[in-house]
Amino acid sequence: MTSKSTPTMARPHVAPTGVEESAVDVAAGQGGRLVFVDVIRVVAIAWVVAHHAGQAYSDAAGDWPVTDTAKSDWFAPFFFVNAAFGLGLLFILAGYFTPGSFDRKGPDRFMKERWWRIGLPMAIVVLAIHLPIGYFAHPDSPSISEYPGVLFREGLLIPYLHLWFLGHVLLYSLGYVLWRRYRDRDPRAPRVFAPPSHRALIAFVVVLAVAMYVVRLWYPVNDWVPLFFVVAAEPAHLPQYIALFVAGAVAYRSGWFTSISTQVGMIWLGIGLAASAAFYLLALNVDSLGDYLHRGGATWQSALYCGWESVICVGMSIGLIVLLRSVVHEAGPLMKAMAAASYAAYILHWMIVVGLQAGLEPIDLPALVKFLIVTVLGIAMAFGIGHLSRRIPGLNILLGTKRKSPAAAHAITRRDTLP
Repeated sequence: MTSKSTPTMARPHVAPTGVEESAVDVAAGQGGRLVFVDVIRVVAIAWVVAHHAGQAYSDAAGDWPVTDTAKSDWFAPFFFVNAAFGLGLLFILAGYFTPGSFDRKGPDRFMKERWWRIGLPMAIVVLAIHLPIGYFAHPDSPSISEYPGVLFREGLLIPYLHLWFLGHVLLYSLGYVLWRRYRDRDPRAPRVFAPPSHRALIAFVVVLAVAMYVVRLWYPVNDWVPLFFVVAAEPAHLPQYIALFVAGAVAYRSGWFTSISTQVGMIWLGIGLAASAAFYLLALNVDSLGDYLHRGGATWQSALYCGWESVICVGMSIGLIVLLRSVVHEAGPLMKAMAAASYAAYILHWMIVVGLQAGLEPIDLPALVKFLIVTVLGIAMAFGIGHLSRRIPGLNILLGTKRKSPAAAHAITRRDTLP
């Protein structure tokens, strides 16, 4: 039912990764205000909303609750490019905010708070909202006794929908805790790495492409499985998500977000944009290019697809981080409010987008016009409702918008409490 898409703060807030610290909290331990990190977070979530907004208007979108008769060929390459780096940015941020949180809280409190901030809201939405909707809307109308088997055969995608991302962050956080239990036996300080050079980034692209190619020998794109029988996962992109989460954690410890060369970042942004533009150009002139390339298996097409994705992933991720670092130095009230509501916006946006698409379906408009309407209204409503939720007891806890007391904020942002 879904595909990959499936700010500086005055006080701590819950990030779209379920982490309560903002870029300001991280910056407090690194000697500066990382305003651009919160901007990246807002941009990445807005991009996810746009991705889902287009899924009603393309035959390349796969299963989606709303299928509009208005279609456009532009969305096939749009989905490919988005899938190559959109969620990757969120996994980088998820990894980036993890080490500092763990250092301050220790393993037990860290995982307990992750469960309350990620696991519990995810479980409530999945079980109370997504699961019933999926059951009554399922095209095969399975019986209640048959439904669990159907869910597992479909990779648990129906109940999770877009919230599989939160499930993965929870699992990766547990993996980080296990790693720290092992690594912290070494009395030496955590290793700090130099900012990535062109050679290092090329090596990362190659390793990532090879890893995805190997996985896709068995699992093509959009083939979903129940990972550990508890969370939906698309194996074809797991190497990317895990690698970027790890890269985000290393980036925090090594200060990469502020130390990576502007020249390196701009060159890789150009590479990412050029690779994206080339795919748009070919996809609009070659029928079913994406289907032709991403079938997986031991083929040159799959190898080309994996390499292409990896170049876009690394180029756009590094490039956008450096670009926003260069141009964003302060955030106004609107950006601060959007950053504070980013986690809520991610949880809410799927239902809002589907509702808008259903409402526009009977209206005779071009697909691109409908897409723009759904995107703009979807972003405004998701962040707006998330912002308003902070005033509603209970809902503000579920959506991570409850404000912390000044004392709690001070305790988190004090320099001597951070690594």
